[in-house]
Amino acid sequence: MTDNTTHNVWDVVSSAESSAGDTEYRCIYVRNSHASLTLQSAKVWISTNTPSADTAVRIALGTSAVNGTEQTIANETTAPTGVTWSTAANEGAALTIGNIPNGQHKAIWIERVITAAAAAANDDSYVLSYAGDTAA
Repeated sequence: MTDNTTHNVWDVVSSAESSAGDTEYRCIYVRNSHASLTLQSAKVWISTNTPSADTAVRIALGTSAVNGTEQTIANETTAPTGVTWSTAANEGAALTIGNIPNGQHKAIWIERVITAAAAAANDDSYVLSYAGDTAA
């Protein structure tokens, strides 16, 4: 995922999707790229949800173990199974990932809901944040 690049996770919402409504899913990974330190007590949250009243985003921890391969879904409109969705709107409400050893990762699911009869919106975006500690 490229930071601050338009449409790097989601496609443009078509007029048919905004008219009928649309719910789509994406899986990303939080990766600890440090050469030697474990990311301890890692957590993830939605620090800024979308400005559009017709769009909502929720997140969930993946079902695979740390450094595992997450389940696949049939298509972008098929919800992953066994996850618990959250709006996790601040660090205090963050989803707890736990420890991520160096070079390893944890799956995070994102759900984007466009309500039926959604108005057009430019620059509809959101911000996911993550944090954790290290021993040194």
